[in-house]
Amino acid sequence: MQIDKNDKNQILKLVQKIFNEKEALSIDRLGGLTNHTYRVDLLTGCYVFRLPGEGTEELIDRKNEKTSTTLSSKLGIDTEIIYFDDDGKKITPYIPNAITMSDESLRKEDNLERVAKIFKVLHNSRTNTGVEFNVMKIANEYETFIKNHKVELPRNFDFYKKMVGDLYKKYKLTDNQLVPCHNDPLCENWIRSGDRMFLIDWEYAGMNDPLWDIADVSIEANYTTEHDELLLKAYKGKVTNELKKRFLLNKVLIDYLWSLWGWTRVPFEKEMVDYAIPRYERMKQSLIELGELL
Repeated sequence: MQIDKNDKNQILKLVQKIFNEKEALSIDRLGGLTNHTYRVDLLTGCYVFRLPGEGTEELIDRKNEKTSTTLSSKLGIDTEIIYFDDDGKKITPYIPNAITMSDESLRKEDNLERVAKIFKVLHNSRTNTGVEFNVMKIANEYETFIKNHKVELPRNFDFYKKMVGDLYKKYKLTDNQLVPCHNDPLCENWIRSGDRMFLIDWEYAGMNDPLWDIADVSIEANYTTEHDELLLKAYKGKVTNELKKRFLLNKVLIDYLWSLWGWTRVPFEKEMVDYAIPRYERMKQSLIELGELL
């Protein structure tokens, strides 16, 4: 993958500033949906440099991200933070023998159990990060951004917006029931090294319903009903109807929010409409399934 010239200049400035080295031995692009992430080899070691993508400054609070990233590092869920500035540039150690998870690998039972274990550590940390994750507030901010950038939403959007909003008001948790959550556990955000699993990229982390994280993994890894049962059991022990309801409710909220996020990226990457529409359609299907349980 080709290295952007501006990215290379930013990386080399950080190399000189943080490591007091003039050049990098090698720079390799690792990918990323929102940001530009690189593996950078130096004389002192191997590191991951994360540079914020275009438009992210309007949507992501980097101070909040740093708060959540610091907690995850202390809990042993993520790696050490070497550098993190207010613009979102971040440097961490490169994880040796790192295997980035895919939907297929996250469907393996041993990885599924590691996912549940990490979420139990995070959700039971008894920490209030003070970082709000109000899904409807964020969704409204995304919608404003979308309209300001003249991006077209589906014709029936207002109908489903009201339906989702009504469900959220009826079933949302009280503040003292909220826990620290990652809120964006894409397959690519799970890294395995030997017997250890890491969860990285805490841009959207904040206090939320713990079932959000569980439901989001299910969506991202294309879990079947059987996988969902295994995950819920590994996470909670007993799978009740109430647990299944909250699980499905969070699936609805997740696809509602991230479909809107997809449309916020359209002004910068037109093909992101192909990300947004399937999520929106899946949200409608989850609403039908949820209605059968309520």
